Amino acid sequence: MARKSRKNKETFLLSQTPHMKVWWAGLYIRLSVEDNGSHGDSLETQQQIMEAHLALCPDIEVVEVYIDNGVSGQTFERPSFQRLLADVEAGKINCVAVKDLSRLGRSAIDSGYYVEKYFPLHGVRFLAINDQYDSEDENNGTGQIALPLKNLMNEAYALDISRKVRAQQHQAMRAGEFIGSRPPYGYRKDPANCHRLLVNTDTAPVVRQIFRWAADGVALNAIVKKLNEASVPTPSHYLASIGLISNNKIMGSGKWQTRTVGKILADEVYVGDMVQGKTRSVKRKQVPTDPADWIVIRDTHEPLVSRELFQKAQNVRAQAAQKYAKTEKLSFSPNIFKGRIFCGHCGKSLHRQRSHDRYFFRCISNDRIRKGSCPGDIRVLPEDELISVILDIIQKQASIIINNGCWSKRNGKVAEQSAAIGKEIARLQQETERDRKYLISLYEHFVSGVLSKTEYTELKTGYEQKIKAATSRSQQLLEQNRSLERDLNDYIELSDRLASLKGDITLTGDLIGRLVERIVVYDEQNISVHFKFRDEFGKVVQE
Repeated sequence: MARKSRKNKETFLLSQTPHMKVWWAGLYIRLSVEDNGSHGDSLETQQQIMEAHLALCPDIEVVEVYIDNGVSGQTFERPSFQRLLADVEAGKINCVAVKDLSRLGRSAIDSGYYVEKYFPLHGVRFLAINDQYDSEDENNGTGQIALPLKNLMNEAYALDISRKVRAQQHQAMRAGEFIGSRPPYGYRKDPANCHRLLVNTDTAPVVRQIFRWAADGVALNAIVKKLNEASVPTPSHYLASIGLISNNKIMGSGKWQTRTVGKILADEVYVGDMVQGKTRSVKRKQVPTDPADWIVIRDTHEPLVSRELFQKAQNVRAQAAQKYAKTEKLSFSPNIFKGRIFCGHCGKSLHRQRSHDRYFFRCISNDRIRKGSCPGDIRVLPEDELISVILDIIQKQASIIINNGCWSKRNGKVAEQSAAIGKEIARLQQETERDRKYLISLYEHFVSGVLSKTEYTELKTGYEQKIKAATSRSQQLLEQNRSLERDLNDYIELSDRLASLKGDITLTGDLIGRLVERIVVYDEQNISVHFKFRDEFGKVVQE
């Protein structure tokens, strides 16, 4: 039996089928804390409802599922929702489906923006299944009118829940109950009642020792050094060790800091009093409240220190502060190297200090952490001499690039590469559009008998694989092109900055911030400057 020509069959299918757009859908699922008790809004239920509905839509293909679990609908800064938006921008999906509008969000203004502005602007079809809303349905006039009202109702519901939660928390605080997510350092939560604090035998001795040192007049810097030399885990690292912290971003370096010790010494929780309500939420941000509005309940739990010892520590600290305030100080000048100058031996930031009429930099690791922490122990590095050295390094690098004559050549290469990538993307888009047209026609011709089931399955699988491969390759090329565009912009910006370095200039914090990534100091004669733009100085010179 003669083999049928697949190419001729593809041409026939395309010529016989009118164009139908294929929607590449992302299912968005959100479950907030207050929804956890509702089975109707569970993650599984939401996905089942959407998949059952979209199974009846031959023009919609589900390509991704986005899930935000335990996130409030009043904010749109949710990890998976932001990933969804990134995929929309990248062209990976052009259809978004939710179980209902409340899953998209509970802010009327923000939800309305995405449904009425953002999605249409990006050519995205939006479906809210249970609300019977489809942005592509021409007969959806009633749903369009009811949309703002539903968003307002969803927001009102969220605000009502929020008010009830706050009211419940205030009631608990007035009853002397602890409402924090993690206990203060030195305490643990009662396993039988999470609102009650018990003494933590692992960390309570550390707190008591800190108060004794402070009451004896030991400075905060010296207390910090003692704790670090004794290898006492910091509060955040201790909580991580018992599983109460899992986010590395809030764990810190693992070394005690003066602000941590100062916070412990100022906290009345250690005399057995519950002091809460020190912050409040304003536009989803925590801001300090007036001390007069704090909720203070006395003798709610076992104290770690006596009131006499606590007060003595406060008096000693206040006397030290008064003495410092009376000390004559130099007029302030900004630190132009702030956050960018480091010790070449231990890697810690160099500390800027004033002495008489000069500023200088020094490494304080041996003083703040423990003796021997820094083998280099940089002590005195005058700021004016450092400025002179750094300015000389920057001007020499600028001169090398400007005199090299390869700047425009580098820019031309970037432009050529970008154009070639653009052509490849356009070719892949044409092929993908052609394959999508073939794919759309398959089912109709299978039903009409033009294709057998075997032929239908074979062709459908082949087209889907080709489309998936082309889409993946297009995404890679788009990201590569964006990277080239960033490089080109960086070159142009860097060129303008280098041109400004001719002649006599003053080294400023702004100039350092725009050009320098990191300054590493080994000694006064050995200083390394790492420039921004992914070492573009070296890259251009090598061309």
